[in-house]
Amino acid sequence: MLIYFADQDLAVAAAPHPFDQLSPARIVDAVESLGLWLPGEPFALNSYENRVFLFHDDERRRWVVKFYRPERWSGAQIQEEHDFLSELEAADVPVAAPWRDAAGTSLHHVDGFRFALFPQVSGQAPELEKPSHLFALGDLVGQLHAVGRRRGFAHRRRLDVPTMVEESREQVLAAPWLSRQQRTTYERLSAALGEQLGAVTWPDASMIRTHGDCHLGNILGRDEHFTLVDFDDCLMAPAVQDLWMMLTAQHDQEAQMQLSELLEGYEQHLDFPRAELAWIEPLRSLRLMRYAGWLVNRWSDPAFPKAFPWVADEGYWDQHLRTLEQQRQLLETTPRWLA
Repeated sequence: MLIYFADQDLAVAAAPHPFDQLSPARIVDAVESLGLWLPGEPFALNSYENRVFLFHDDERRRWVVKFYRPERWSGAQIQEEHDFLSELEAADVPVAAPWRDAAGTSLHHVDGFRFALFPQVSGQAPELEKPSHLFALGDLVGQLHAVGRRRGFAHRRRLDVPTMVEESREQVLAAPWLSRQQRTTYERLSAALGEQLGAVTWPDASMIRTHGDCHLGNILGRDEHFTLVDFDDCLMAPAVQDLWMMLTAQHDQEAQMQLSELLEGYEQHLDFPRAELAWIEPLRSLRLMRYAGWLVNRWSDPAFPKAFPWVADEGYWDQHLRTLEQQRQLLETTPRWLA
């Protein structure tokens, strides 16, 4: 593993990361311990929070095996994710639910790792400029929430804005790459955003079980038939949490088209609370802050310096500060989605 420093071109060896122990042989052994046989080696998929591999068994069925990041979630939190997926599958919501053995077990253990098998979902990401795709996505999320609102999570996180903002601030301010001026600017901007976001509150009645990370990389399909994958970040949150990332348009007319199609699809299943549209930009601001904090916090994982080398560049932090300033100003205006 390498640790990078901002003011010098040095790299020093550090202790191995737990994921370094996931050799191909160990992955095969883990899968075959469940009674499947792999005629070939697994293929690593792009995944950074966990480690995910594609393989086919001797019957040519294609699977994905996910090894969960140690110490991120408790066993109860992961099991709650799995049980939610199985509940959704039973309700005919298109999701990739975990495979269970004859005893009904979905979360498995090997050499200190927790892992699970999922059927591979093929297809492409939706195209957000197509009204038919937007309608289908709204319909999919509406199906998800019709089940998600039946009960709450007991173990998963809640979307707690003040706590998440503070976590992100601490992570970024601990990073070695910000210059003195950037650090001062970040302290001021993040404090201002924290105050703005802290004023956003949602009633307990608005909190439902959500996917939590509903970006296009987690939605696959063809011909307006899409499936949701990777519920690793599922949590209790307002319904808008699973819709706002699909609202990407820069111009008002296109933005209103996107919103209209999404909500029309969503309301095939249940009414969408329009007041939650005011929370779109606060949620976008929160995600921007959390993403930067996540990159910093995961830097000891050797996959991160390889995949995100620009995080150690001064230019990345300049751009991040400009984006945060834009969001700060945007939060002072009337939300475009309510126009």
